[in-house]
Amino acid sequence: MIVEKKDAISPDHYKQGGLEVVDIWRAKLTPEEFKGACKANVLKYIVRADFKNGLEDYKKAAVYLNWIIEAEQKKADEENGKENN
Repeated sequence: MIVEKKDAISPDHYKQGGLEVVDIWRAKLTPEEFKGACKANVLKYIVRADFKNGLEDYKKAAVYLNWIIEAEQKKADEENGKENN
């Protein structure tokens, strides 16, 4: 019997009502608040990784860090677009 591992990064309980928590964050938080929430989670997962879930926690931290990078890239692209107009 093959047992599938649950998605540790985006589990079903984060998708209640058809939305993931991060989508609600993006809709309701300011860009700085979103960045802060992501930073807090990066720190949480890195600090606890060696004591709890190891590689899985490092992967979770990477997801949050990538969301920060994506938001910063979008911001930079928008600023560059304004300068080029």
